[in-house]
Amino acid sequence: MLMACLSEQLGMEFSPEEIAKCRARGGLLSLELELSRICDLRCVYCYAASGVPLKNELTLVEIKDIIDQAIGLGAQKIIVLGGGEPLLYPHLFEVIEYIRNKGLAVDLFTNGLSLSSDVAIRLQKLEVDVVLKMNSKIPEVQDYLAGRVGTHQAIEKAFKALTDAGYPGENCALGIETIICQQNFDELPDLWRWARYQGISPYVEAMTMQGRATEHNDLAVEPEQVERLFKELSRIDSEEFSCNWIAHPPLAASHCARHEYSCTVTSIGEVQPCPGVNIRAGSIRSQSLAEIISQAPVFQDLRQIRSKIKGRCASCDLSEVCYGCRGHAYQVSGDYLAEDPLCWLNRAEDAKKI
Repeated sequence: MLMACLSEQLGMEFSPEEIAKCRARGGLLSLELELSRICDLRCVYCYAASGVPLKNELTLVEIKDIIDQAIGLGAQKIIVLGGGEPLLYPHLFEVIEYIRNKGLAVDLFTNGLSLSSDVAIRLQKLEVDVVLKMNSKIPEVQDYLAGRVGTHQAIEKAFKALTDAGYPGENCALGIETIICQQNFDELPDLWRWARYQGISPYVEAMTMQGRATEHNDLAVEPEQVERLFKELSRIDSEEFSCNWIAHPPLAASHCARHEYSCTVTSIGEVQPCPGVNIRAGSIRSQSLAEIISQAPVFQDLRQIRSKIKGRCASCDLSEVCYGCRGHAYQVSGDYLAEDPLCWLNRAEDAKKI
């Protein structure tokens, strides 16, 4: 379940004990699933450069089989990713109903353009947690980042449809996903406050330089800027919302632990550790999920990330709860075990030695 007020402890989807047991059995606690790369936006930062469906995308039968395999490995949640736009996938609700009927939770990431009142009501009745992509409250900025005029208006309409349907509610949480870039940087503290007051979980995260982001040099934010932003968001949470957390990348008020218990399956069946560490570890069309997770070197390395991580991340005081962003490390250095190049805590340690 998404939470409106995260902390270092609450930011983890699963307990350390659950994660340890998952690692020991070579299982899963969650699965990130792309349905298609079709999308009605052309976001300038999109990691997947989405737009049109890929050739030979997964069939509905294959998607259901993947879900069954994930359940067999212990998964409790399916995260329907926005590698494309899930609401454009023609069998979306059949997939959601299949997952819910199996007793699993569902998180849905959407850009909201196709999120009508009827869709919002259906999602609420199925108790789907929704994360709406919202990068700016300024129309010109939101539209530029989305690559389409009118996106801001469409997101506002989707937000109203969700709130009218009962989001956020006891059994249907609502979050917003916001990518940090130069265009929206100055307004992010106000967007954070707005989300908190609405009972919405704000997912403010640093951008990985992959996909379309590599074609837009005007997006990049320096680590010093991210540090300043996260510390300001931490101050706001502490003083205004009684939420206390230590500022560190890649997520404000939380951290990533997905590599110890999750994986990503793309719309053509390739299995990866996550969208940032986009290494093809295998294909569900030739191997089972269990075989890929237990045999692929990248999964074995990342399942033991706490002992295998390199550089200053290995000696960081927060290493028990944080290992930075493996996507940043991989996209910048080519080594998914390298220290997080975005982390300002590393620079602080260097300064102490001077």
